[in-house]
Amino acid sequence: MKQKIANTIRQSIAVKEAICQDELLLHTIQQVAEVITHSLQTDHKILFCGNGGSAADAQHLAAEFSGRFYKDRTPLYAEALHCNTSYLTAVGNDYGYDQVYARILRGIGKPGDVLVGISTSGNSANILEAMKTAKEQGMIVVSMTGSTGGKMKDGSDYLINIPSTDTPRIQEAHITVGHIICEIVENNLFGE
Repeated sequence: MKQKIANTIRQSIAVKEAICQDELLLHTIQQVAEVITHSLQTDHKILFCGNGGSAADAQHLAAEFSGRFYKDRTPLYAEALHCNTSYLTAVGNDYGYDQVYARILRGIGKPGDVLVGISTSGNSANILEAMKTAKEQGMIVVSMTGSTGGKMKDGSDYLINIPSTDTPRIQEAHITVGHIICEIVENNLFGE
């Protein structure tokens, strides 16, 4: 059992090492931090969406921005779009689950806002619909996916495609990358 535990940790480390070796991915992470910084500097929102564990990741990362990360500082406008369960279940029932994120973006999405869609497969129908709506609203679309990017690859302004096909390892890396982006943004806005 101890060997299994150690092997799983090594697999997680291997994914993060692969990120470190991917110059394009590192550059994209840096670009996303700059885009989010600019969006917040110009009084725009960062909106997150995902399903299942990726919804939990969306909520976690939104809280890092809106609450605090390393610094006691002004809260930043970041929100996970799935947190209103009455809205989510009503829209899912009335319009279909694929519309739960797209519909709210039609109401609150503005040009210059950033949508961060999180999906390990890159093929989540409701996130694909949200991306289409975000583009129609003039928003910037960041996708966090697994290795291929799935269908989300084509609709993304910025694709953070973690070099793995293993869902738990991808999710672990999404949080790591999200924390890095948050730290960069916080330092950009509030100093190191």
